[in-house]
Amino acid sequence: MGLEDYKEIVGNSAAICTMAQMLSGILICRDIHRKGTADGFDPMPFVGGIGMGLLMLQYAFIVNDPAMISVNVFGLTTSILYVLVFYFYSPKKNELVMTIAKTLGIAGIFLAYAQIEEPVTLEFRWGILTTALLFLLIAAPLANLGEVIRTKSTEILPFPLIAMGTLVSSQWLLYGIILDNSFIIIQNVVGLGLYIIQLSLFAIFPSKPEAKLEKKAK
Repeated sequence: MGLEDYKEIVGNSAAICTMAQMLSGILICRDIHRKGTADGFDPMPFVGGIGMGLLMLQYAFIVNDPAMISVNVFGLTTSILYVLVFYFYSPKKNELVMTIAKTLGIAGIFLAYAQIEEPVTLEFRWGILTTALLFLLIAAPLANLGEVIRTKSTEILPFPLIAMGTLVSSQWLLYGIILDNSFIIIQNVVGLGLYIIQLSLFAIFPSKPEAKLEKKAK
């Protein structure tokens, strides 16, 4: 019995874990609600999730993979809901709207391109596009690396998304190997590496700044 015989099981498992990862955003929204403001929370993983959701859904339709279609419809829906929470609690609503508009504008241009490209070349070129953008989205929290080092705290990093992303990338990597899809394999090899780097920061730095920990101890 080869790996191909486990395609449906691995695909469904990866889809379920991906949906669980997407639901982990609820924990971040809960923290925003408790704090009463979205200040100090990075909306890019969710705004970017809308853009990537649209592009990955297009890729799922191109390769006609039911598991990927279901996951990306679910992911697009949850990302929209999370961004609405950010908007409600954001003290910089105009800045957030501009970020959303730019993201949708770029996604719209790519989606328009997908409609005019020849089908024989679309899958390959779309695979390159989504792979590059996915790397940027996964690596987005690393943009806060300077802040993490300065405060010696990982409080700003979305731990639930990073932890679940590590598990999800592992499963999609196996699924890509079963499908023999080089784009899915490359996406998740690099994605897994980026997630591991981000997880290592939690092992080095606490989740709260030292000043807060000292204050709490007193």
